[in-house]
Amino acid sequence: ANQSEVAMAKKIQARRSKIHGTGVFAVADIKKGDFIIEYKGLLRSHAEVDSAYEADDETGHTFLFTLNDDYVLDANIDGNDARWINHSCEPNCESSHVEHAGGDATKDRIIIEASRDIKAGEELSYNYGIRLAERHTAKLKKLWACLCGSKHCTGTMLQPKRG
Repeated sequence: ANQSEVAMAKKIQARRSKIHGTGVFAVADIKKGDFIIEYKGLLRSHAEVDSAYEADDETGHTFLFTLNDDYVLDANIDGNDARWINHSCEPNCESSHVEHAGGDATKDRIIIEASRDIKAGEELSYNYGIRLAERHTAKLKKLWACLCGSKHCTGTMLQPKRG
């Protein structure tokens, strides 16, 4: 880990969340644009993930982050505290896809950065940006329900279909 990662690790803490389960909180002020954490997990193909979790469809793929067209980061295995950052409709962080300079899709990274100044004690969140190919049925919306509590909450983590 580099120095900025070590320094930031001291500024965040995973603990019980009002939004859902475990969350990640700022224990010191964080400035807009600051690198917070890299999303880590086992690199798996989409097919591997689908076969590993097909029976868990009712829970949603909570600790899976789509890296690119070929790969998914599975934070159920080799994950770090980034997997505990909850979704919000009014987030204070954003996730960024960092492509490997040499074009090696297995070396792409996902990083989480502050999208605004964050005060100590605030829970960190970002918009998961979940897009599903299938129709957004009531069952799917319930499966991907959002509990962020924002007055702008859409009630679901699913993003609107592009028109």
